[in-house]
Amino acid sequence: MRFNPPLEEGRLIRRYKRFLADIETVTGEFLTIHCPNTGSMFNCMLEGGQVWFSRSNDPKRKLPGTWEISETPQGRLACVNTARANQLVEEALRAGVITELNGFTALKREVAYGQENSRIDFRLDYPAGPAYVEVKSVTLGFDGTSTAAFPDAVTQRGAKHLRELAHLAREGVRAVQLYCVNLSGIDAVRPAEEIDAGYAAALREAKAAGVEVLAYGVRVTSEEICVERRLEVLLGG
Repeated sequence: MRFNPPLEEGRLIRRYKRFLADIETVTGEFLTIHCPNTGSMFNCMLEGGQVWFSRSNDPKRKLPGTWEISETPQGRLACVNTARANQLVEEALRAGVITELNGFTALKREVAYGQENSRIDFRLDYPAGPAYVEVKSVTLGFDGTSTAAFPDAVTQRGAKHLRELAHLAREGVRAVQLYCVNLSGIDAVRPAEEIDAGYAAALREAKAAGVEVLAYGVRVTSEEICVERRLEVLLGG
């Protein structure tokens, strides 16, 4: 996925009220832009660090741009626009990059399913039956390790999705939890038990029920982001 038009560069002054970020562009312009990330963004933003944003000329928009990429305290690049994860995964699915999911005959997005009024990110149809794929964007990294973690804040919604997938798997339906790691320099992913022990337990229960747990790393640059390679999943417990 290439950014077109190209992203603009700046430095982060602060993020606040969850969806707002103040930045200074390389030309000295001070802007308030949209932060499209509902998480804590723990360890994936650095006040004074570099940011890249997409600018909008839509007069109906209240804010002139969207924060896309951030320099992290560890010197990595993180794609902080969580909406990009599903776009990247769909692109990778159609290109055959996620080999475990190759061979589908149809792809549908945001399909209603489950017992708790949920919607799945992707339903893939195969001759043998459907596969339900839930995607999570990972941006939480740490000093001194190439292992990322999810989530970066307590997520009851994420645990609900795992329960839904586990129910499908117990019924004999293929269910997949896919972590899209939007962070450079990462080789493995684990549940962030120190942040949300309930989510970590739900992930291990889902795996035991037959849910496939996959992680794929994304190459992140200011010009392009794309799903690149499979990563190891460390469940612990």
